[in-house]
Amino acid sequence: MDKEFAERFAKEWLDAWNAHDVDKILGHYAEDFEMHSPAIIQLMNEPSGRLRGKNAVRTYWVKALALVPDLKFKLQATLLGVQSITLCYEGARGRMVAEVFHFGPGHQVIRADAHYSV
Repeated sequence: MDKEFAERFAKEWLDAWNAHDVDKILGHYAEDFEMHSPAIIQLMNEPSGRLRGKNAVRTYWVKALALVPDLKFKLQATLLGVQSITLCYEGARGRMVAEVFHFGPGHQVIRADAHYSV
């Protein structure tokens, strides 16, 4: 992980989300990655808050985008870790989000953890 990669990842990831391009978003992730989010509990009725694999997460994200068709993320900060990046951004309805991305081989996301302001 370095500053250039983190900045490029943040820009590409936000651009893909703001274009509502699920295929482009998923291009950043490994095939069997894990997604953890409180929104998974609500939208997917999955009590663990966890989904595994691109197909399961695709279904979740398509459903979420349909519920908020005007969704646009606004980046607030990019934080660099060890094999991880945290993006802090304004999400739906102005709610603050911190999303931690853990990277594996090929700089693909192998796990993502979303945290929402209360």
